This record gives sequence, C-alpha cells and structure tokens, in this order.
Amino acid sequence: MVQVPLRGGSVSLGVIGTPRFINPIFAKEEADLSLVSLIYSGLVRKNGNGKLIPDLAEKYEKSENGLIYTFTLKNNLYFQDGKPVTANDVLFTINEIKNGIIENPHKVRWESVDIEKIDERTVKFTLKRPYPSFLENTTLGIMPAHLWEGSSMELNSANTSPIGSGPYMISKTDKQSSGIIDSYKLIPFKKFALGEPYIKNINLHFYQNENDLVKALIENKVDQISSITPLNAEILKEKKYQVESSVLPRVFGLFFNQNQNQLFIDKNIIKSVDQAIDKEKIVKEVLLGYGTAINSPIPPNMIQYKKPADKTDIPRQNLLQKVKNDLLKDGWKTGGDGFLEKTTTEKKKKVTKKLEFSISTGNFPELAKTAELIKQDLAVVGIKVEIKTFETGNLNQNVIRPRKYDTLLFGEIINYESDLYAFWHSSQRKDPGFNVAMYTNAKVDKILEDAYIDLKEESRIKKYMQFEDEIKKDMPAVFLYSPDFIYTVSKNLKEFKTDHIISLSDRYLNAYLWYTQTENVWKAFAK
Repeated sequence: MVQVPLRGGSVSLGVIGTPRFINPIFAKEEADLSLVSLIYSGLVRKNGNGKLIPDLAEKYEKSENGLIYTFTLKNNLYFQDGKPVTANDVLFTINEIKNGIIENPHKVRWESVDIEKIDERTVKFTLKRPYPSFLENTTLGIMPAHLWEGSSMELNSANTSPIGSGPYMISKTDKQSSGIIDSYKLIPFKKFALGEPYIKNINLHFYQNENDLVKALIENKVDQISSITPLNAEILKEKKYQVESSVLPRVFGLFFNQNQNQLFIDKNIIKSVDQAIDKEKIVKEVLLGYGTAINSPIPPNMIQYKKPADKTDIPRQNLLQKVKNDLLKDGWKTGGDGFLEKTTTEKKKKVTKKLEFSISTGNFPELAKTAELIKQDLAVVGIKVEIKTFETGNLNQNVIRPRKYDTLLFGEIINYESDLYAFWHSSQRKDPGFNVAMYTNAKVDKILEDAYIDLKEESRIKKYMQFEDEIKKDMPAVFLYSPDFIYTVSKNLKEFKTDHIISLSDRYLNAYLWYTQTENVWKAFAK
C-alpha cells in the first residue's frame, strides 16, 4: 500500500497588512497579492518548480517569429459565482490593464500587445516585437467582466469580496467595526481548472506589523508565517519552530553616480572600494546568514546564468594591505584627518582632493547597518564615508528621481531576466528609468536589446553572460548581497514548495496541491 493525499484539514496563515485591492490588476501589497494567488487563475500558472503549466488554457500556439500567441480555453470553466469563464473575460482583463485610467504595475508589459477574440474559447495576442518572457505575463489572474464592467475599479466591492476562478474561494470574512478586515476563511473551489484542492479550510489572518505576526504564531493563532526578519527567524528557531529560507531575486549594492562625484571615474577607486568591503561579514552580521554575498548584477537564483563566484584565497588582512598599497601607488596619502587625499595641479594651481563620498539609503535597519559596516571597512583603508538616510518617500522623490547622490545603497528586484534592461540600459538613466548607476555602454545596450527579443534560451543565456562580464569590467556598482525569503512551515503541511519564489505571493501557487492528511491505498488505485 502507498500513502496518498486525503481531502480535509486546515491551515492558518499569518500575513502582514490589510487587504484593500484583491484584484489582479491593482494588487501590490503582500496581503492583496496573497489572496489574488489563491482566488484567481491565469491562462497559465507556475508550478512548485517554477515551470509554466496550463491553467485556464487548454493549450497555446506560438508563431515561428514569436509575435503571435493563440490561447484556447478549456471547456466548462467557471468563476466562483457559477458564471462561465470566456474569452470576453480575458479581453476585459487585458484591456483594463492597457486602457485603464489608473496606472497599474502590469501596464508596461502589456501596452505593446494587441488582443483579439477569435471565438468564445480562443484569444490571440499579437506582439510588436518578440518577447521571450511573454508567457510569464499570462499568469495574470483573469477577472470576471460581469462583476467589474461599468464600475469604478477602485470602488468596486469585489476588491474585498473577490470572485475568481482559482483554487480557493471566500466563505467567511471577519471585520472590525471600522470595516478593517481581520481574517478570511477560504474553502476549495470544486470547479478549479486543475482539480479540487485538498485542504478543507485555509484561514488568512492579517496583522499590522511583524511583532504582532510573530506573537500570533507563538500563541498558536496561526500555523505559519512568512516575510520575517533574520532576527525574528533566530528567535523562532530557538523556540523550535521550523524556519526555512529561499534566496530572492534581489540585488543589493552600492551604485555610483559619476555625475555627482568625479572620484568614480577612476576604476581603481571603485576596485579598492569593492575589495575593502567585507560582504560575507554583512551577510553574517546584518542578515544573520539569511542571504548570499554576490559580485554580479544577475541574482544567484537565476540558476541558468550561475557562474562560479569570484573567490579570493587572500587573507583579509593581506587584501586590505594590497588595497592600501594600490591607493598609495595612485598618489593617495594620509592627510591630517587620518583619511586619504591627493594633491594635483589644475590650471596651474595646486588642488587637494579628499578620498571621500556619501552613501544615500533608505531608513531601514538592515540598510542602515549595512551602510555602517561599509563605512567601517572603508575607513580601515583611508576612505571617508558619510551616511545619509532618508524616509522612503523622500528618498524616491528628492534623491533617486533627480539623481542627487554620490552613491546609492539600493536594492533591485529582478523578477524576470528582461528586467535587467530597465536597470542597465543607457536609455533608462533618467527618471522614470531605473538605471541608478547612470551607466552608459553602447556594447551593453546592444547586448540587452538583442537578449530582450532573443527567443532561443541558449543564445539568450550567452548574451546575459556577456552582459555580466562587461558590467564586471566597467564596475558601475559594487554588488553586495541577495537576501533570503524567510518563513516558518507547519510540520504537517505537505507539498509546500518555495524553491522558485520571485514575488512573495508565489508561495501560494501550488496551494491546490497542499495537504495535511493522508490515507493508505493499494498502489494500483493511487493516482
């Protein structure tokens, strides 16, 4: 006999935030995104291994030139209110993204795509140019047009009482007297396209901050929590909770602005900064080991691009001495304040330059501590650093947008390989672009442009490896670490996979396969 999943059981999940826009177009915060993942279905879905599988779609066909994708919907698809899912709902969802008055995070990926209804079960997408990660777009949840058409997207009650075609549907909502939602009780949607889920009840409880979240776990109000800081992870480990982690596609680094500080034109200075910073110490002391030291603009969890890390066998003290010697050879000498300076002649006048710059960053404990460790490391080799911290809104509006910083301690989210274009192509140097290093390299531009439309994975990988090599040569930034996604796992929950998390809500993608109970059956009767 063999063990097979049995329907039943329940899971209680703790989430930070308050649900407001539980719809696939506007969802941005973790609370909304979590519910969207459980309640809505896309044409395709990512499975627990990060691969795309059909969901609402029975099949899709792609033209040879990669410009036309034709999707055929499965028969007998339904929303959770019993109404059928048709091509009209797909058209409504995509057109609302493209043409909606209110900006949304998906618009940039859909604005150059035309959509056409062929019949009630068939839709055709036509792209203006090949786009290798287009299929990722089609994981977007499809909204029921009959509930949303003709109403305000922001004010529609379906934002907090959502109806989708995904694995779970809402059966009960608990609210405070003020209307703030405390929890949702979800039950399986029996007509879900990929089969009825196993878990009988999934309860989501919402908390305003991480301390309340951790407290709820300890008091057994929830079975499982996620998005916790390294410090709380260590506390929970001591209390014998099962704490797991998975590397996120985030790249944190020091991004240099040559326009603001001419020192960064000198690659030797950037090389010295890179060698002087103890990245492993940052991972150990700031992230408590929940992260990976990096030296590349490509996140370490993009496995297909992974190269062996550039390791040095030189002892730390010897490396620091080498940095000091290199700077001395370049003419930098210790000044009266203990930091390096250099005297040069400009326009027949002697000018003394100091080897100093400022680091601008957000007002978050991890970033502040990282900046402080960098400052200490660089002081050892004679480089003076001033730390400037800003609240998020102020940082975005008055520092990043006008590019007013010497260096920016900043994190990039690389959801898809095509996102590298947004962070490194020269056309993205000015606001609203994300090229915060103000980086310009015609060769890199061409590589990124070609990779963006290359449909062959093998040749695309080679292009991104060339891109990585060029960035390492030019050194427009010092790459520091990629943090982990940290979560606790219920000991009795099976099939909870987080190996390929891109966004935090990805942990629910295979929730329809979760189970807590099993039964023994003869092998011949097992699925």
